[in-house]
Amino acid sequence: MGFLALLWGASFVAVRVALDEIGPLTSVAHRVFWAMLVLWAAVTVMRLPMPRDPRIWAAFLLMGLLNNVIPFSLMAWGQLHIPSGLTSILNAATAIFGVLAAAIFLADERITPRKAIGVCLGFAGVSTAIGLENLTNFDLGSLAQLAVLGGAMSYAMAGVCARKLLPGQPPQLAAAGMLTGATLIMLPLAWVVEGPLTLDLAPATLMAIAYYALAATALAYLLYYRVLGMAGSSNLMLVTLLVAPVAILLGAWLRDETLRPAAYSGFALLALGLLVLDGRIWRLVKHWGTQGKRST
Repeated sequence: MGFLALLWGASFVAVRVALDEIGPLTSVAHRVFWAMLVLWAAVTVMRLPMPRDPRIWAAFLLMGLLNNVIPFSLMAWGQLHIPSGLTSILNAATAIFGVLAAAIFLADERITPRKAIGVCLGFAGVSTAIGLENLTNFDLGSLAQLAVLGGAMSYAMAGVCARKLLPGQPPQLAAAGMLTGATLIMLPLAWVVEGPLTLDLAPATLMAIAYYALAATALAYLLYYRVLGMAGSSNLMLVTLLVAPVAILLGAWLRDETLRPAAYSGFALLALGLLVLDGRIWRLVKHWGTQGKRST
């Protein structure tokens, strides 16, 4: 879990390094294309059966749009105008939006009192991190923060669609198919808007692309599903809490980025909301309450 958090946390800084030379759409096209090749190699080695149902391939295309094209593009554009650490903090709101999306679209996911408290704390944290005064200014920084939140919402919708459209699919195959759908969208889109892809780039840019495409996307997907099987989804949610500190520290070290004090306060509230959603704090509070009644 710590290694996965390190991979994802460092990806925010790597993307920002690449954006010094290439556009946000081009950075995403590189990310999904190279990661797709690695994951299809993994699928081949694992000898996973290829789906034959056209509806599965259509679902891969939709998942690529929701889980890669939209969030990667919005967050890459957002990083042009806000620090990497703040991007990672707002990205952590994915879990909050995920709870709401599941409650709206999935019959077996309801808003319980615990989830309601966690969501409210999460939204309070997001509002604090952004700064309500920034929403009234509506400058590039404010738009960038809203773009990152839009990417987090897209991630949340992708989670719902995966449960509805890809039940029973091996996760490694689903990830490869999803990245294939994203590549089919991003290659022509980046070409039209920003020009053809090229590898005639500075060494730092090439290293950044290699890192966030191969390590932070392809390897991270494979590691994610491994950790999911070992630790379960509730434990995996805690990775979200580790990603932001990694991105903040690396952004300060490698890019001299600084965050407003409100961003740290907002992250603390958001982290508390995620811990409530995780259930550990809720169980601990109930346990203390039971112990108090017994002692009385």
